Amino acid sequence: MIFAALLLAAALAPAAGTNAMVATEQHLATQTGVDILKVGGNAVDAAVAVGYALAVVDPCCGNIGGGGFMLIRMHDGRERFIDFREKAPERASRDMYLDARGNVDPEKSRKGWLAIGVPGTVMGLDRALREYGTMSRSRVMSSAIDLARNGYVVEPGDMIPFEGSPAEGYSGWAFGEKPHVGERIVQRDLGASLDSIARDGDGAFYRGAIARNIVDASQRNGGLLTMRDFADYTVDESQPVHCTYHDLDVVSAPPPSSGGVTLCEILNIISPYPLAQWGWHSPRETHYVVEAERRAYADRNAYLGDPAFVHDPIAQLLDPRYAASLRKSIAPVDPTPSKQVKPGLHITVHENDDTTHYSIVDKDGNAVAVTYTINDWFGSGVVAPHTGFFLNDEMDDFTSKPGVPNMFGLVQGERNDIQPGKRPLSSMTPTMVLRDGKLAMVTGSPGGSRIITIALETILNVFDFGMNVQQAVDAPRMHMQWLPDQIQYEPNAFTATTMNALRTDGYAFSEVPFWGSAQAIVIDPKTGMRYGGTDRRHPAGAAIGY
Repeated sequence: MIFAALLLAAALAPAAGTNAMVATEQHLATQTGVDILKVGGNAVDAAVAVGYALAVVDPCCGNIGGGGFMLIRMHDGRERFIDFREKAPERASRDMYLDARGNVDPEKSRKGWLAIGVPGTVMGLDRALREYGTMSRSRVMSSAIDLARNGYVVEPGDMIPFEGSPAEGYSGWAFGEKPHVGERIVQRDLGASLDSIARDGDGAFYRGAIARNIVDASQRNGGLLTMRDFADYTVDESQPVHCTYHDLDVVSAPPPSSGGVTLCEILNIISPYPLAQWGWHSPRETHYVVEAERRAYADRNAYLGDPAFVHDPIAQLLDPRYAASLRKSIAPVDPTPSKQVKPGLHITVHENDDTTHYSIVDKDGNAVAVTYTINDWFGSGVVAPHTGFFLNDEMDDFTSKPGVPNMFGLVQGERNDIQPGKRPLSSMTPTMVLRDGKLAMVTGSPGGSRIITIALETILNVFDFGMNVQQAVDAPRMHMQWLPDQIQYEPNAFTATTMNALRTDGYAFSEVPFWGSAQAIVIDPKTGMRYGGTDRRHPAGAAIGY
């Protein structure tokens, strides 16, 4: 298999930079960020430049037709979480994906014009640049505009997202036929859209021709989007979630991301266990990590949602006493069947994955972690005429019907139901790790519901198991999300001895051939050297420092 060969052949030495580091899953986007840093831009300037460049060179996943989160930490200790997650259109309704018998029609929430939430990326990037950047919009967007107008040459690693793409066959397929290695892709419509944004800011997207083209196409094809949806869209800002793990301070994404809360709940449960002593993916280490994940995901699915619509019990979920109570429920050997694991708080409630992440640290120690998405590969698979970019299928991240899994197998509750103007619950987990008050790591990944456990394992790989950052992002992964009741794992994640021992104990397994694309940076506390790791599962990526 191509992915296995790429992983086995990958060099395990991380990229190094004395001043700065950029890690993304597309090398041209990485270089765009480095170029901005070299001419004096800060990490936020570079993050905005990378965000727009990925919209051109990573069309499956980088986007201006979707939304996401930006975690910022400035060198003076200021932290900010910018939420530009998509919102449900005002005409959206709770039962909009149910048929006459009350059954979910999954195709409606995953492909086509009914699947689209109001995009947030353009407003989010504009807000970040205005409040925390130092450069003009036209300057940071110039490389993306050039890549769209003059094109870029497809390299072998760039082909992976196009293989078996669900976007093929849908009207508006931006490239006509599937591209070929060596072909130059020119995207004139996208270039024109980016140029108008560079010139007129987010107004060009939300109140101008871009919005009108999307709305017109939506209305012609049975969608729900209106000009009012675009005009009413807003970006939110808040403080990130914090938790401690041993001597580390973990900084991550708050709701409407479930990522930071779930990550911290898992870390709280496992913190007393000597994982390093037990060994990476050993039977005992796997048992306790999986049982912690099982319990945290059960809580995630029941309690979390858009904070503008529901109360998220973050303090209770992250209370050390609550972690201790969950820890007591873990048997020394045997798995706890997921049907026996219920959300643990005494609160009454009613019951693919192509995203992209990038990490940046500049010469002053400013850091940015961005995870943004159009959800599935190539999102909804549709492009509005004259716009040049794919639109998201983020409506599938809502609960179409309590108890029915979404495309990632998540079985979620009513707190994440569809309501006009609501943001769907996300698993995106842009994360930073501090030690002694100093930045030690920036990380994140795509991967749908597995994003949280990718962040978890990348952190454990570095700080518990002593891997360098490249080894940490490349290491085979495991995942448990409560339902389905099985350990998902990548090839080579376990030895035969470990697999046999865990099966004997009662665990079920499901092999999944590679997921995620972690992009991480680790800072040496003594030298300040920045080390970057780019996930070899996406060989088009690059970590570049200087």
